[in-house]
Amino acid sequence: MVPQKNNDSDHDFEKDPITAYVDGDWVTAKGTTLGADNGMGVAASMAVLESKTLEHGPIEVLMTIDEETGMTGAFNLKPGLLDGDILMNLDSEDEGELYIGCAGGIDATAYMKYKEEKVPKGSKAFEITVTGLKGGHSGVDIPLQRGNANKIMFRFLYNLSQGHKIRLASISGGDMRNAIPREAVAVITVTEKYAESLKKYAEEFSKTVQAELQSVDSGVQIVVKETTMPKKVIENKVAKKLYKVIRATPHGAQRFLDEMPGTPETSTNLGIVKSENGKIMAANLIRSSVDSAKDALAKDISVLFKLAGAKVKLSGEYPGWKPDFDSPILAAMKKSYNEKYGKIPEVKIIHAGLECGVLGATYPNWDMISFGPTIRFPHSPDEKVNIKTVAKFWDFLKETLKNVPKK
Repeated sequence: MVPQKNNDSDHDFEKDPITAYVDGDWVTAKGTTLGADNGMGVAASMAVLESKTLEHGPIEVLMTIDEETGMTGAFNLKPGLLDGDILMNLDSEDEGELYIGCAGGIDATAYMKYKEEKVPKGSKAFEITVTGLKGGHSGVDIPLQRGNANKIMFRFLYNLSQGHKIRLASISGGDMRNAIPREAVAVITVTEKYAESLKKYAEEFSKTVQAELQSVDSGVQIVVKETTMPKKVIENKVAKKLYKVIRATPHGAQRFLDEMPGTPETSTNLGIVKSENGKIMAANLIRSSVDSAKDALAKDISVLFKLAGAKVKLSGEYPGWKPDFDSPILAAMKKSYNEKYGKIPEVKIIHAGLECGVLGATYPNWDMISFGPTIRFPHSPDEKVNIKTVAKFWDFLKETLKNVPKK
């Protein structure tokens, strides 16, 4: 699972159990991610293994580590370990939909070194917080055009730097490259005479961003409060370059699939911007179902950061999953679903990094499909799973196992 929590939560993911509860038709968690992604697939697989009454042929269950943080397990799966010919990936998030393709991805991580300088005399220190955003999955939720806390923060800081002599002491925005950042916190200093105008501009800027995001992220706020004076500030020439490059860095869906309007082909998520120990790190996750488009956008972002004097590392690349519209398991599952529920399920390509692309490269003979119950807002503390769709997903899984096409 992706361990995300609200700033006011003291939850320790390494020690504390998830506090799950029923909210109407949904199961959600108190102040943290729920873990339905990927817990539902694991639970269903274990239930199949445990059952003595289900009708099915020979099965294998594959569970991998680190699917959310680099697909370590999938990349290390060895050829010849498994005997099956069909992969049913239980990691999709919309019941009634069958996924037959996914986006590949690559990380573009930029590093900028800085020296520390003395705080100018006659300064006041302020903590700037961008908060109230919904965040979400950087692939599935990227077409919703929600606000990105890092982009909003650096738009604010850049604008502020044009009329005020501000100094940046620290920045911390987002903490997962594959989650749209919900919050960002910066500590800055300004000369005392600009203190009141800073607060006034923050109020004006909040209203501007709220108006822009009113239909998708109306809860966004820019909060300014006086804070303890930092011991040092970031080298000013580096900070100025940082304001510009983060403001200019693309975020969100860049192109949509011609065959499936509304489904992104290529996107990028500016997931993390952090300063620590003389180094600023900015992490971008680029996704695309077209490998050449993915590589081109990654290089565009690399060039942009290099122009600002940063070093850029491209890593964690994984392939997409090319759809097979003539798949035997797809035909069988469409037939079973139609017979059981009276309608044909939607066939889709997901803009996220399912392991099918990696696994299919190791086992090219596999006929692959992905499905699951309805999960909303994964990778954020708003994550929830619909109860009725879990039952429907389980029944459909049982029916599929009973009607798997023969070799």
